[in-house]
Amino acid sequence: MELHHEFTVPVPVEEAWPVLLDIERVAPCLPGAVVEEYDGKTVTGSVKVKVGPVTVTYRGTAVFEEQDAAAHRMVLVANGRETRGQGTARATVTGTLSERDGGTAVSVRTDLTVTGRPAQFGRGVLAEVGDRLVSRFADCLAARLAERPEPAEEAAASEPPRAEPREAEEPPPLDLLRTAGGPVARRAAPVAAAVAALVLVVLRLRRRGRAAGGAGESGRRPTRRVTRGRRPPWRADAGRASRRRAAGRRAWCPRR
Repeated sequence: MELHHEFTVPVPVEEAWPVLLDIERVAPCLPGAVVEEYDGKTVTGSVKVKVGPVTVTYRGTAVFEEQDAAAHRMVLVANGRETRGQGTARATVTGTLSERDGGTAVSVRTDLTVTGRPAQFGRGVLAEVGDRLVSRFADCLAARLAERPEPAEEAAASEPPRAEPREAEEPPPLDLLRTAGGPVARRAAPVAAAVAALVLVVLRLRRRGRAAGGAGESGRRPTRRVTRGRRPPWRADAGRASRRRAAGRRAWCPRR
């Protein structure tokens, strides 16, 4: 599916361009996204998406296929796969920056292909989610662009004692239903319920399969189930043979 979004930021193009290319700086503006490694061209990371009670994590890479500083145009190709499933996601994102009223207008075109559980929502829900995410991203980006680093002298004077490095906290997942909101969420709720029910059924079948496999490997001999009220075939055959022998003895030994 193809999606198109536009937003503006209150800074000139020459200032907005390098910030948009700074993946580690703008990643916190993307819900559920975690950047693990970035070498200036290739990004390795993950995106966590929540679909009702089910959480799906896509892990993969994104590569800048084009970075045209003169035209202020970039092309990013991202590929991801579910860490616990067969679902995939592929997106080709083309971004173009232009001057507008002293600020920067950003046009984003996305060619998106999704398989797996999130794909059950269809284009309408995903487009609505995309609109809301872009709006949040624009607000977050504008706030980051408005930040101004302190002068070196003031920074050195006001710098607190350095603490030991800590691992960054994992951001919460992107909640599709909550992000869609309102009527879209109500339309998507039955789909999310069906997906959740399907996942529960699959998990139960897997547990039963593991339990059956464990019983088979324990060395116990399987027992034969006999229906109550019916004699097993081998007992019926034995009974008929016994009656035939008794009848034969009576024939050879007549009553006196």
